[in-house]
Order: sequence, then C-alpha cells, then structure tokens
Amino acid sequence: MDVNQYLEIFLDETNEHIQSLSDQLMNLEQEPDNPDTINEIFRSAHSLKGMAGTMGYKRMQNLTHDMENVFTEVRNGNMKVTSNLIDVLFKALDAIEEYEKVIRETSDEGTNDNEAIIKELNRILEEGLGKTSDDSAKDEKEDSGDAAGKDAQGSSEKPWKSVKLSDDNITAFKEADEKGMNVYGVTVHIQDSCVLKAARAFLVFKAIEDIGEIIVTDPTAQDIEDEKFDFDFNMYIASAEPFDKIESAILSVSEIEKCSGEKIDPATITKEEAKSEAAGGDTPAPEETTAPAPVQEAKKAAAPAAPSAPGKQNKPAAAKPVVNRTVRVDIEKLDVLMNLVSELIIAKNSIVSASAGEGVTNSSAFNDHIGYLESVTTNLHESVMKVRMVPIESVVNRFPKMVRDLSKKLNKKMNLYMSGEDTELDRTVVDELSDPLMHLIRNSADHGLESAEVRAERGKPEEGSIFLDAYQDGNNVIIEVRDDGNGIDVEAVRAKAIERGSVTPEQAEQMSEKEVIDMLFQPSFSTAKVVTDVSGRGVGLDVVKSKIESLGGDVSVKTKLGEGSAFSVRLPLTLAIIQALMVVVGDEKYAISLGSIDTIESISKSDVKYVEAKEVITLRENVIPIIRLHGVLNIEESTEEKDDMIVVIVKKGDQLAGLVVDELIGQQEIVIKSLGKYINCASRIVSGATILGDGEVALILDANVLI
Repeated sequence: MDVNQYLEIFLDETNEHIQSLSDQLMNLEQEPDNPDTINEIFRSAHSLKGMAGTMGYKRMQNLTHDMENVFTEVRNGNMKVTSNLIDVLFKALDAIEEYEKVIRETSDEGTNDNEAIIKELNRILEEGLGKTSDDSAKDEKEDSGDAAGKDAQGSSEKPWKSVKLSDDNITAFKEADEKGMNVYGVTVHIQDSCVLKAARAFLVFKAIEDIGEIIVTDPTAQDIEDEKFDFDFNMYIASAEPFDKIESAILSVSEIEKCSGEKIDPATITKEEAKSEAAGGDTPAPEETTAPAPVQEAKKAAAPAAPSAPGKQNKPAAAKPVVNRTVRVDIEKLDVLMNLVSELIIAKNSIVSASAGEGVTNSSAFNDHIGYLESVTTNLHESVMKVRMVPIESVVNRFPKMVRDLSKKLNKKMNLYMSGEDTELDRTVVDELSDPLMHLIRNSADHGLESAEVRAERGKPEEGSIFLDAYQDGNNVIIEVRDDGNGIDVEAVRAKAIERGSVTPEQAEQMSEKEVIDMLFQPSFSTAKVVTDVSGRGVGLDVVKSKIESLGGDVSVKTKLGEGSAFSVRLPLTLAIIQALMVVVGDEKYAISLGSIDTIESISKSDVKYVEAKEVITLRENVIPIIRLHGVLNIEESTEEKDDMIVVIVKKGDQLAGLVVDELIGQQEIVIKSLGKYINCASRIVSGATILGDGEVALILDANVLI
C-alpha cells in the first residue's frame, strides 16, 4: 500500500490533534485534576500514535505511545500531574510539531528519536507509580515467569487457531515444504482499544512480507476490509526464518496485544481435517470462504481502512451516529470555482457593456436579463466567499503556548488575552497571517513588557498582559496586538536612526512622532541592546509590514511611553473580487479599490499649494499631498487646459493622499487577476489587473504603496 496518497489527510488530522494537545495542556496547567482535560489529552495522544503507526512513522509513534502510557496511569488515578510533567509534555509536543514539519517538507519523519524526552517521560512514570528501576526489572521477571507457567499449563492445547483450507492452500503447503521452508500456524490478537483494526492487520501483513509469505488468512480478505472480525485473526505463514523472528516482526506493530503460534507439519494437515477442526466438527464452510488470501490481496483489502477518521469506534452504535457536517476541500478546487465565478462576472460585464450600444438599452427584456444575471452572479459570489472564509482561530490558537514558552525563556510573567477568534477572513489571507502576528506578539513580549521589578516600581501588576483582538470593520478586518508595557521610546528610536545613518540629526529633529515610529519598520532596524534568540537582530517588523502590504493591508502603531503600544493590522476580507472605482489617466483605464477611497473632490488648480516643494491641497482643515498619476505611471499629460482637477482622496490608516486623474468611469465589481511574471514592477504600485466588459485590460493601483 502506498501510504503517501493519505499524506495530506494525515497532516490535516495531525495538525488538529497538535492544536488540541496544545489547548488541553494549557488547561491542564491551570486545572491538573480536570478529568475531561486528561481524557482529551489521552485521546489525542492515542489517535496520533495510531495514525503515525499506520503511516509507518515509528519515531513519532514511539513518542506518542509514551505520552499515552503516562496518561493511562493519570486517568486511572495511579499518579498525579506535576509541573515537571507538564514541562516535559510541552517538550514532547514541540517534538511532535517538528516531526509534522519535517514530514510536510520531506514525507519522512527524520532521524531524531527524541530519546531524552522519552526517557524523561518513563522516569516520571516510574516515579509517579512509586517504582524504581529494580522494581521494574522484578515486575518484568515475574510477568515472564507467569507467562511461562501459563504456557506450560496449556501446552496440551494448540496456541493457534486452525484456518479453513482449500486445494490451492494444500498445494501451497507442499510447495513451501519442498523448498525447505517452515510453515507456521499463527493467531494475532489486537488490543481491544484499537481504532483501526484493518490497518493494524495490514501492517502485520507488511511486516511478515519481508521475511516470509502468507498462504492464507482467516477471516478472508474481504472480511478484513469490512472489519468483520473481532480482535484476532489467524494465518498460515511460510518462511525460512525461525518462529521467534516471525513473532518479533508481528509484535513490532503497535496495538498488537500478543501473537501465538507454532511450526506445523504440512503433511499432517488435509483439507477435510482442517475444515472439520476449524468448524468444530460441523459441516464444512462454503468453498468461497476458503479461498487463499496472499499478502498482495490482503494488503489491497486492508489499505482502504488506513485513512479512516481517527476516533471511529468499531462497536455497534445504539443510535444513529452523528454525521460530521464539515468536509475538507482542497484550496486549489476552491480556486477553480472562484475562477469560474470570475469568468461569469466578466461575462456579465460584457453584456452590460453591450447594453450601452445604440437601440439595445430600449429593450426592457434585455435589461431584465441583465438584472437577473447580476443577481445570480452576486449571490454566487457571496456563496463562494462564504466557502472561502475561515475563522482566524486556526492561526491564533497556537499563540497561548508560544506566550507560555516566551514567559519562561524571557523570565517575565505574562498572559495572552484573545477576543474575536471567530472573525472570518479569506483562506488565502489567513494562511499568510501566522508569521506577522507571531512577530508582533514576540515583539510585545520582548520589547514591550518590562521586567517584574520595573513593573513593580511603576505600580503595575507583576504579570504583564498582551491582548490580541480581531473584529470586522466594513469590508476590512482589524487585528490589534497591544500590551500594557513600556511603550515605544520615540527619542531612543530617533537616536538609533541617527546612529545608523538613516537620517541626519537635522532631519531627525524635524520628524514627527509617527515618522520616527515608522523607522522601526525598516529592514535591520532594532533598538535592542542585546541580541537574543527571541529578538534583537532587526528582523521582525519589516517582515510584518511587507507581508501585510502584500496582502493588500496596512499596519499602524499607537503608543504611549510607560503605558504600552498597540499595533493595528487592517486586512481586506477577500483578495479575489472587489468593488473598485474605474478611472482614466491619459488614454489608459485604471482601477482603485473602493476600500481605499475616502472621497472624490473637484479641486481648482489655484487651490494647489507647495510645502517643501511638494504639491498639497487643504481639505476640511487637513493638508493633503497630491500625487499626479501621469508622472507616477509615466503617461503623457493631455494638452487640454482644465480649470479644475479630479482628485481621488485615498487613505492608509490615518494618512491621506490625493490621486489626480483625468476622468471617472464609475464603480464596478472587478475580478483581480495576478500579473505573475508578466510585469516586473519594482515599486509594486500595480497590485494586479482586471478584464473589463469590452475585453480591455485595466491595471489595479495599490493606494497603500502610492501613499
């Protein structure tokens, strides 16, 4: 079986269990005796172990197996949860995350056995149970003695169950005997708690295939596929290896309780004897049930069980099971669907454009069709948007654990408070949010929050607070990361900028507080005096700025020295279809997102003034710089003299700017098409393109970059 076909499913399931473990371990630290939390951790570890074993990731399986062992005893009340155990469990969780990362990148789990963590888990387990290493050895000796005694007492009985045979099986026995191979009768017992019985059977077949050949199994291949067996199955195996090696191979598979068997003489077993023995003296089984099940057939039969959802119970349900009403959808499939919607909108725009022709606009039927098409496309657009929208919860849920780790690493007491985790964003935006938000939280923890001593001197609580709030604002989502720490020392930033040579002392003196704070977003800019593994290398805020702007958003900062800082990230709800204002500059048409537009003004040329050799206008007591798009886009200006200019006032946070255009076309719903490698625009003022109703291509201007 090629398990790689299930890799994506495995990774998705693993991520869910990792997040569950992270959440529950955080809860366990606060409530170490909560049985629900303990049971949830046990279930996640058990599921991860089974999934890793099914996929053949032995190292990950071993680690989660030891976690499961610990929580088995905790669940049974044989040991208590300690702070030391929780620290080790978080280390184990980090190791599982590392396995997941390596598997995602290489399809292999790597070579790190994490022996130190496994030894620590076993040491805690022994101490929790009040055992020493001598006790463990004694228990093992006693267990082996008991087992030997039981074997001696039951030696008169066969340690394996007979398998129904056919003529082909008898022939296979004789051929194996002629080749000098041993034939063994084997019964394998799977643990009662096993979730994926068929998958375990497949792994047993796979282990045996390397050292022998399975002649026949009972139950049949089809029954194994349908999981129509209890927790044991039987086999005849032909192998040149001794039985000890067969037994070791079988027991190497997880969740196999035991296996029993012995060497048999093929010549002593006939078809009728085998049938009679297996049937307990009753009439022989139907011929079709005695068909051989070679390894290849068994593997094929067991394979479909591998991707079964972890947690599936094989016990019959008393009532109708609850059906999971959610389904994972490949983002590429959603992109195809979105592209079809895009084409539909383009078709609508084409009809709208055609309706402007002579004699067409008088047709009421034609206009009715246009109205209907517009209604359908709008509804389809909204439906697809809802499919693509996912809560940011999937990103922010990992941050409480990160803050806990930072608290220990930085030796600062801190807590993370989150709100608005159910706020939804386009999937493509959410996938890119993790790194920027992580940088902002690390920045608050390291730079923002003071040490406990400094906080005490300032009359603040010893424990610092970091807040992550998300909420929807019109067609945008705001995510705010703030803290009650020191705030930004503007003068220190100003001095650092002078020291780096970014500005002269004279220029620095003229800079506003906001302009100074914006210096923090420059690459390699850091005010940290000591470089640590958390920060101080000047990598962070520049990454935040570039990533957020690439998503069509912006970052703004508010701060008060001694009281704290707030970083606000504004992002568009979606990146695929937007409402835009269509404008004309020269002979070209351009689109500007409505979300960036504040107002549209008609300004007299005489109202344009100059401040520091730059054109500005005064609008409602605000001094607004104007940007002549002819110059920016390198388009020749019209020779026609006009007394008034059309100025589109755009905003980026608190900043405003006026874009001078030649003509307004109007508002239109447009589809954003990526330019890919067609245009290499270093300034990034063009964020994409769209196709208009008449087939013409219009470029989309990024107001954030222009400002």
